[in-house]
Amino acid sequence: MANPLPDTNARPLWCFHGGIHIPDEKGLSSQCPIESVPLPERLWVPLQQHIGAPTRPLVAPGERVLKGQLIAEPQGLVSAPIHAPTSGRILAIEPHPVPHPSGLSAPCFLIEADGEETWAELPPPLLDYPQLDPGLIRERIRWAGVVGLGGATFPTHVKLNSAPDRPIHTLIINGAECEPYITCDDRLMRERALHIFEGVRIIHHLLQPRVVLIGIEDNKPEAIAAMRQALAATDMGGYTEIVAIPTLYPSGGEKQLIKILSGREVPTSSIPAQIGIVCQNVGTAAAVADAVLEGRPLISRVVTVSGRAIANPSNLEVWVGTPITHLIDQCGGYRQAPAKLICGGPMMGFKIEDSRTPIAKGTNCVLALTAAESPDPGPALPCIRCGRCAEVCPANLLPQQLYWYARAKDLDRVQDYHLFDCIECGCCAYVCPSHIPLVQYYRYAKTEIWAREKERRKAEQTRTRHLAKQARLERQARERQARLQQHKEALASQDKGHPEAQAAMIETIETARQRAAARKLYASED
Repeated sequence: MANPLPDTNARPLWCFHGGIHIPDEKGLSSQCPIESVPLPERLWVPLQQHIGAPTRPLVAPGERVLKGQLIAEPQGLVSAPIHAPTSGRILAIEPHPVPHPSGLSAPCFLIEADGEETWAELPPPLLDYPQLDPGLIRERIRWAGVVGLGGATFPTHVKLNSAPDRPIHTLIINGAECEPYITCDDRLMRERALHIFEGVRIIHHLLQPRVVLIGIEDNKPEAIAAMRQALAATDMGGYTEIVAIPTLYPSGGEKQLIKILSGREVPTSSIPAQIGIVCQNVGTAAAVADAVLEGRPLISRVVTVSGRAIANPSNLEVWVGTPITHLIDQCGGYRQAPAKLICGGPMMGFKIEDSRTPIAKGTNCVLALTAAESPDPGPALPCIRCGRCAEVCPANLLPQQLYWYARAKDLDRVQDYHLFDCIECGCCAYVCPSHIPLVQYYRYAKTEIWAREKERRKAEQTRTRHLAKQARLERQARERQARLQQHKEALASQDKGHPEAQAAMIETIETARQRAAARKLYASED
């Protein structure tokens, strides 16, 4: 671990509740510059790589696509489009393993690369963005499919749309990268600091905050120095400050970083924008610069491939859709058979069984861990109520109570203990002496609650449609009755002097009504 920097910040820092000190293991890849990865023969591009509504395919199997071409459009506001990472042919749109804790498959584009790397026609750069309407800039970011690259994958254009009655006073750029092993943001800040600041400038133009704070853990002295040097080369120094924060996991969590830098706490079930703060990752800022200044969609990202089972740990520039096995081959393969293959970091990542799983927009790390790095904890033991989980919880929750109610499937009580404030950092499971996989229980409970809420909304929509249909049928019946009455009155006025003809007409109408009622009754019995 690098020696912490001396405290040179002019800004005071605050502490969040809990957190843990763990070996960072970043030395395996922190000195490895970002390298480009050769294009694989085939890519599996997931149709959904963001939080929110899924996308709708715009191409069909057999079609040829160009690099950067829009191949799936968003549905709804909270959604993000998908672009082709390379030129080639769509072989299929089919289920394939995707990077997700469930381990399940999901629809993916299977693209056979032609090796030509032929670009689609891209929109022109918006070099004069300070003179443009902010809505046009956000629409460009939306078109580019930019999402949060720190792991949350929330569509960036939504986050950059501040409400007029809720101005943003502080923009926080997250360069903490607190999870062990991961160094992709570290290398990005060292090598592309000026490009990050170009994105920060665009975000600042959209939100108009009074201050920009860039938080970086103090175990990244080279990144801090590179960012400070880049800041000095810009005209942003009057409102921007780079702050070295203490190394403590999970200081890179959004709410935790906000607490450290501002002393403010985001209320339960709220978002930072409600207290005038927006937080973006350094990789997201670079992607915003690509979209606005180059007209380039988000089709690649930097990924750390590390762990002691990897022959040559690296930081790689990877096309979205590249299978993990291709990255491992580029790193020289395995030094030894891994005990566990993880997508993401060792704390918040998840085990994957299929090395053909592709890289998605939110994939920042692939770990191949040895048995020594990831020992089998053995079977979970009964909870002894030691309280260590509550002591380290950065969200200041009661993990023990969440565990009991999640295990009992008491979904109402588990929400009473603010389950959705859990950031799934894994601190509680890390310190648990009984080796209970607490985060797995929380993920299960969240999934069940989401499924229940989905079913409730579906039932409510069905009920609403039924009531609307009933109202429509009743209205139509009333309208028919009114027309019939008008017709009777008209006939009565016409045949006022002919009572026999009037009676015959009324009898004919009543007979027709009786026949219609009989047909309706017969149809209902069938």
